[in-house]
Amino acid sequence: MAVTACDLVRPARVPPAAGSPTRAQLELLLTDIPTVYRRPFPGGYDRSCRSGHGCVFGPAWTDDTDAPRGRDGCDTRNNVLALQLTAVSFRPGSNDCVVQSGTLVDPYTGETRQFRRSDAKAVQIDHVYPLAAAWDMGAAQWTSERRIRFANDVDTNLLAVGGAENQAKGDSTPAQWLPPNPAYHCYYAGKFLTAARTYGLPITNADRATLIDVARRCE
Repeated sequence: MAVTACDLVRPARVPPAAGSPTRAQLELLLTDIPTVYRRPFPGGYDRSCRSGHGCVFGPAWTDDTDAPRGRDGCDTRNNVLALQLTAVSFRPGSNDCVVQSGTLVDPYTGETRQFRRSDAKAVQIDHVYPLAAAWDMGAAQWTSERRIRFANDVDTNLLAVGGAENQAKGDSTPAQWLPPNPAYHCYYAGKFLTAARTYGLPITNADRATLIDVARRCE
């Protein structure tokens, strides 16, 4: 069979990372989630809890929530690290709460990272469906309790990731940002859509188009 110029430049297909959802699973999730034309910007988003600020998603990593693992005596950030890292060591006397070190396989790059509490910013906790985006897409109308649950839901919307990737993502949604390693696109799409469905959040037309394209490349 003849090889065309297009065949020569077409990028090789990257197999999805282990644990990624299938195409059928992503397409099923997409059928359950409403779409809006574009992301609105109603204003009023203020995550800071300093005096005079809105604190709209509650204090960062609070344990005082009915989210999974809430009120277990350990803050949300440490819960995520303990769940996702391997070879975890805890601060002595912290009742196996404060993570001192561990190993992370980054779910956005596939790279192995060593976490050390002395360099905590190297591994950060990402809200897969970003808080600012959630506020704009409907969370502004939620109760305070529901917003706090969303911000601390370790099962649905939180991932330990490399700090650089978390900063690059910011409050972007799939139309503006996908993991730098294509092998993790399906995994990220599944997490994003699961968070959207669980909390009744819509996605934009642009996000849907991007996620449909991602789903086509999932096995």
